[in-house]
Amino acid sequence: MSEAAGQGGHVPGHEPDPRGQEPRAQGRHDGQEEHGRKAHARGTRGKEAHGQEQHAQEARGQAGAAPADLQARVEELQALVTDLQDRWRRALADLDNLRKRVSRDTGRMREEERARAAAEWLPVLDNLDRALEHAETDPASIVDGMRAIRDQAQEVLSRLGYPRRDDAGATFDPARHEAVAVLPQEGVPDGTVLQVVRPGYGDGEQQLRPALVVVAKGE
Repeated sequence: MSEAAGQGGHVPGHEPDPRGQEPRAQGRHDGQEEHGRKAHARGTRGKEAHGQEQHAQEARGQAGAAPADLQARVEELQALVTDLQDRWRRALADLDNLRKRVSRDTGRMREEERARAAAEWLPVLDNLDRALEHAETDPASIVDGMRAIRDQAQEVLSRLGYPRRDDAGATFDPARHEAVAVLPQEGVPDGTVLQVVRPGYGDGEQQLRPALVVVAKGE
């Protein structure tokens, strides 16, 4: 019996206590897990500290570079403002020169048109002078001369864009006629121009003056 016990065999009446061995094995396992957790925590804290140090270094680098970038941006904006101010001044100068040039050109064109219109009337004045010179020697010829001068004056107005209108028999138009009288007239449509007291010249937007007319009134 002693030989079997020495070799580790099972001895009846001496059962091994399972509670004596298992707690010791479980304690060793728990210690290893705790040690692993602590090591993992130390590694995590080390990585976090290393990451925070890198962020801090990058922030310090950015903080050192920020003033230089800001100064460059300020100088760029100042140059842009200077350029815009220079363009604005040039634009104002160009606008003022354009205004003066247009004013000069407009005045010159106005004078040229006045001179051209006046030159159109010189032949009419020349013919009036000739008619007056012959009036004493041949009074009867003055009538024919005046008619010729009248026709010539009408031709001048027509070349200037204001032809004489013949409004007799036309329908009254407030834009072209001014009624000086209204007369009842049988057999004539209401509003018909019966008589032209003073002729009108030009038409539409180029009307020099409206005609003075007598208008029919239907009964």
